[in-house]
Amino acid sequence: MAIGSKELAPVELDTFEDERLIDELKKAKEELFNLRFQSATGQLESHGRIRAVKRDIARIYTVIRERELGIRATPVAVEAPAKTTKKATTTKKTDAAAEPAAEVAEETKEA
Repeated sequence: MAIGSKELAPVELDTFEDERLIDELKKAKEELFNLRFQSATGQLESHGRIRAVKRDIARIYTVIRERELGIRATPVAVEAPAKTTKKATTTKKTDAAAEPAAEVAEETKEA
């Protein structure tokens, strides 16, 4: 018997990046706040939903902590391919920025 939201399955949380996990955590905390508010005012229809949201929050915290400890692997972000026309302009800027750094490194070696 699986209690919790169907959207946040533990297997699915493994595929989320860290930023998305934090966003999901914020959403779940907001939902828990709203559910508690509805419960206090007598407007809550599904009391089991509070328990499910609490478990989702705990599940997200567990995934975040396991990633910090290196138990669970962090998914690699997929980057969109860059345009070839912009690569030529960016390499010139990086070369120009690298020259002063090289000069400073040479000066520190001499001193």
